[in-house]
Amino acid sequence: MKGLYYKLGENAAEAKFVIQETNVSSAQGNHQVKVQVKACALSPLDIQVRILPMDTEMSGLCDTIIIDEHNLVQKPEKLSWVEAAGTIRDGLRAYTALHTLARMAAGHTLLVLDGASPFGVLAIQLAHHHGVKVLASALSPEDQKFLEQLRPSVARVVGIWDAKVDLVDSCLEETGGLGVDIVIDSGVRLHEEQEDQCLLPYKHDIITLLGVGGHWVTTENNLQLDPPDSHSLFLKAASLSFLNDEIWGASSAHQGRYLHILKDIMDKLSTGTFRPQLQDPVPLYEATVSMEMVQKKQVRKRLVIQL
Repeated sequence: MKGLYYKLGENAAEAKFVIQETNVSSAQGNHQVKVQVKACALSPLDIQVRILPMDTEMSGLCDTIIIDEHNLVQKPEKLSWVEAAGTIRDGLRAYTALHTLARMAAGHTLLVLDGASPFGVLAIQLAHHHGVKVLASALSPEDQKFLEQLRPSVARVVGIWDAKVDLVDSCLEETGGLGVDIVIDSGVRLHEEQEDQCLLPYKHDIITLLGVGGHWVTTENNLQLDPPDSHSLFLKAASLSFLNDEIWGASSAHQGRYLHILKDIMDKLSTGTFRPQLQDPVPLYEATVSMEMVQKKQVRKRLVIQL
């Protein structure tokens, strides 16, 4: 049996993804089940975390895996394997960001940065479902066109690919100068000279467009706040949370809530509340190239199907 694995090197440049032979243990522990993998979504891997749930030894992209039953949710029959695989993680991230961290409520105003990403689209759809006004940023003219055609419609699409458009001014104008209640970023620009971060906002910009009592949910694990930044958040009574959806598997105390979220994601996918934008899946033999593209952020996501 073959699976996709990350092979460590002496440095980050020598590390690579490989397909290698692996075996499924014949011995299964309590509450463990053997699962045949039909489809798998490839998302960027946090090398510092490496494997989550933390007791998992197998790659998620194998013919068969052994996994704890408490990490499984039933797929509705009307859904395809590709639809389920392509939605489950981004749906979990959206739930974690909006419900668990930001305490989203009807009447709030939400800004989703990089709204055309697979995660951004589901966050927008989940927010609309709960009566939240949504603003979104677009990283390219194609993303802007896509977001403008979404239904229910986004209240305002901010095309930050255009140097003439200012993110802060656009958000304050749309909210009458009050700022937004929730911001979900897709990264933060840490250094001015980094060209690959030119479309990311500065932390000061996000704090400026945040309203009183607002919530900033960040995906930037290296974010550091200077004393003036903390003081600005204090004056607004605003909060900052770090989005790490994979932490659900680190504590059994949240297991029931975790399973409830997974089931609700499948239900919303089945009823059409979630409408993910999925690309055509690739076969296993293309998984290494696809994963490297995802890891280098050359593509946002890839789906692999077991033929």
